[in-house]
Amino acid sequence: MGFFDFLTEEIAIDLGTANTLIIHNDKVVVDSPSIVARDRASGKIIAAGKEAALMQGKTHENIKTIRPLKDGVIADFEASEQMISMFIKDIPALKKKLFTPSLKMVICIPSGITEVEKRAVKDSAERVNGKEVYLIHEPMAAAIGIGVDITQPKGNMIIDIGGGTTEIAVIALGGIVCDKSVKVAGDVFTNDIVYFMRTQHNLFIGERTAEKIKIQMGSATEDLEIAQDDMSVQGRDLLTGKPKQVDISYREIAKALDKSILRIEDAVMETLAKTPPELAADIYNTGIYLAGGGSMLRGLDKRLSKKTDLPVFIAEDPLRAIVRGTGIALKNLEKYKAILIQ
Repeated sequence: MGFFDFLTEEIAIDLGTANTLIIHNDKVVVDSPSIVARDRASGKIIAAGKEAALMQGKTHENIKTIRPLKDGVIADFEASEQMISMFIKDIPALKKKLFTPSLKMVICIPSGITEVEKRAVKDSAERVNGKEVYLIHEPMAAAIGIGVDITQPKGNMIIDIGGGTTEIAVIALGGIVCDKSVKVAGDVFTNDIVYFMRTQHNLFIGERTAEKIKIQMGSATEDLEIAQDDMSVQGRDLLTGKPKQVDISYREIAKALDKSILRIEDAVMETLAKTPPELAADIYNTGIYLAGGGSMLRGLDKRLSKKTDLPVFIAEDPLRAIVRGTGIALKNLEKYKAILIQ
């Protein structure tokens, strides 16, 4: 094996519903939206990532934008495979190689995933030259990325709010003691905003606009310490069919997202109710950790803290906590062998 080591490259992939991140040589080398554009006539993928994201909602009938992952799992096998392959080819260090190296990969997956879905992720990885493929559960990767020592006999609670799913897990001794996966996350928040603008303002907006509102104005409570400025939103008037603009406040967005956040709160309470008493005592002392893009909603930590009466901490750079953890697991394969799924 030693002689052929230089032919093998190690990469860690966070294959997310909204974004795909890849780490190579301890650096995040790919951070792109999980979206591809396909030419309908030839069936070829003509763009992936940021380039395809710009086309979303603006295509004509010959081009279709596809999000190959839904709720954290592969929905379109072919498109996801080509997307992963395009992202891997984009890694600067691999572009310089004369021939394609074989890859040793660690990929993170949602904790509520089925065996069939695991197989799909593995097959996709093997078809893009993955020789050794390991899978790791998202809450585990998030915990490692946040800096929690998961091998200790001590309970830690992680909430990872991604694009497709919210993963809630209590981790101790390098294993998941109890977990819950709910399909309420970033995508649902975006749809809530689209629905709210339709029903309250008679304004029809696209997914990209709703995503922008969520990032700029997204709020989990109506009483933020630092008030957000109002935002102008353009779309199509449903009554007249003309383009129009309305101003919205963060309080309206908090109202729009309220039901979905309630569902996340309920799932957190359910998980806490299933937690063994010794671990519950640990969580009382350590608090709850938040990771994933959804945890960046303003005031969400305060709201969860109020609901659970526990301190809630947001990971630094929550968007990259999971891929960082996946990268650490890749570097210390021996240490984390027990938690990786081969």
